[in-house]
Amino acid sequence: MTVIDHLSLGTADIATARDFYARMFEPLGITCLAEGDGFAAFGRDRVAFLLLPPFDGKPASAGNGAHVAFAAPSRDAVEAAHAAGLEAGARDEGAPGVREAYPMPDVYAAYLRDPWGNKIELVHGGFSA
Repeated sequence: MTVIDHLSLGTADIATARDFYARMFEPLGITCLAEGDGFAAFGRDRVAFLLLPPFDGKPASAGNGAHVAFAAPSRDAVEAAHAAGLEAGARDEGAPGVREAYPMPDVYAAYLRDPWGNKIELVHGGFSA
């Protein structure tokens, strides 16, 4: 059984966020599996990532020191998802490349800030490999 049931990020504009993530996720094989009034749910074979408005009604904000890492099936997928994210409006936070800081060899990752300031990692060979 996986340790994480699902992850979510807050946003006030579900439709715009859904479109951004759908574009970035396409090279990773992640799709929008469900959506409705006030949410969008993504995954491969099950929902694992959601976009939601904050339940307290306050503005969504990015967490300092927090990021969400999405597993990529290949180095090429990391590069394609990074490029797609930039084209969709993300800011670069670290170009694709080998990440020596990981405790295992040959981890290949890239980092982005989505249009709402959330830090996103695209990783091949990380902890879920």
